[in-house]
Amino acid sequence: MRKLSMDDLNRDSVEEFKNKKKIPLVLVLDNVRSLNNVGSVFRTADAFMAEKVYLCGITGKPPHRDIEKTALGATESVAWEHVPDTLELVMELKAQGYQVGSVEQAERSIKLHEFRPEPGQKYALVLGNEVFGVEQEVINHSDFVLEIPQFGTKHSLNISVATGVVVWDFLSKTLSQHV
Repeated sequence: MRKLSMDDLNRDSVEEFKNKKKIPLVLVLDNVRSLNNVGSVFRTADAFMAEKVYLCGITGKPPHRDIEKTALGATESVAWEHVPDTLELVMELKAQGYQVGSVEQAERSIKLHEFRPEPGQKYALVLGNEVFGVEQEVINHSDFVLEIPQFGTKHSLNISVATGVVVWDFLSKTLSQHV
């Protein structure tokens, strides 16, 4: 087996990517401290074709070299916006017809493997601060809470890892609805 070259991968240009239909998912970063994590979320959003990334509160925003170090150019291909207040954004997204889910460990959470996106429904997933998670007020106004089951001694995943897990899960379930 030969490793594929960049030419073999035949990737879209930034303009081609921007014009492609995206999955019905936006990502909301709630006060994420690490610029490397922000960059990783951009790269995941690009890889799995999320509509947009919202950077809320203290979350850093492009252009910044620490974001670019992990984004590898995805800040140019993925639509993004900085919003000062996460809760205000959540309320606005709900008014626009999005189902808002916080990725967190909480009472009455839905285990990720049990979550089934509804065909045609738009979703926004909120991912929280590396230490404190998603703000309680945001959870209170979420339509649901998604929890990634974990079985080790640690009780959390890095936000960039959690983003990859939930977005891939969402994409794979969404794609299977079209088969």
